[in-house]
Amino acid sequence: MTTAVVAVSFDEMSRLAEAVAKSGLFGMKTPEQALALMAIAQAEGQHPALAARDYHIVQGRPVLKSDAMLARFQAAGGRMEMMTYTDEHVEARFSHPQGGSVAIEWTTERAKRAGLTSKDVWKSYPRQMLRARVISEGIRTVFPGATQGLLTPEEAADVPSAEAERDVTPPKAPLSLADRVAAVAEQVVPSKVTLSAVLDRLKEAATSDDMNEVAALAKALPPGEQEIVRPLFKTKMHDLKAAAAPAGDVLELE
Repeated sequence: MTTAVVAVSFDEMSRLAEAVAKSGLFGMKTPEQALALMAIAQAEGQHPALAARDYHIVQGRPVLKSDAMLARFQAAGGRMEMMTYTDEHVEARFSHPQGGSVAIEWTTERAKRAGLTSKDVWKSYPRQMLRARVISEGIRTVFPGATQGLLTPEEAADVPSAEAERDVTPPKAPLSLADRVAAVAEQVVPSKVTLSAVLDRLKEAATSDDMNEVAALAKALPPGEQEIVRPLFKTKMHDLKAAAAPAGDVLELE
């Protein structure tokens, strides 16, 4: 497997995202969705184009497909042994040198108790839905590094919209440039800020002051949309440093 990946610039990634969204082939409805997933893929050391293979957008959140999750687990030395695979019961044993071994099972009865089986997809594809649940729970138990903290599409689809939009990120330490960003925010945030507007401003950014303005705009977005901007912000910063853009303190968008 090739591990060396050539970094793709923000502008190149933007053009690629527009092409992917226009194709309609990968379930990404907008260039913003495609761009966000490509940035995540590149941050993980993969070529951005692989985002179409491994990721999806469900209820406004980036998710990792269960087959991609399993492939990463196996590539990292993990093993899955399928023990039962029916429409009513799926069970598998997962093992990894760093996390030990565990048997995970999901049944239609367990899914029913969890309130998952009322949707049509559960009625039409119960075995596949149970398999996705087994894979995600098993891998998170013995080797959570393979999941990158993401849900599978099947899990995300079962999360109520209000819960999906709720920010569950633990509070982080105050930013060193908070006062400076607050001053910028007073000038640029009075009107409603949209994700598209922030991404457009990020494309145009050419200096540290421009990037601080983008950071201030991003702070006005809902938490879920801030997660989308964050990897793109880091990619743009890398591009500016590589191009020897005018120096200056820039807010870490964390």
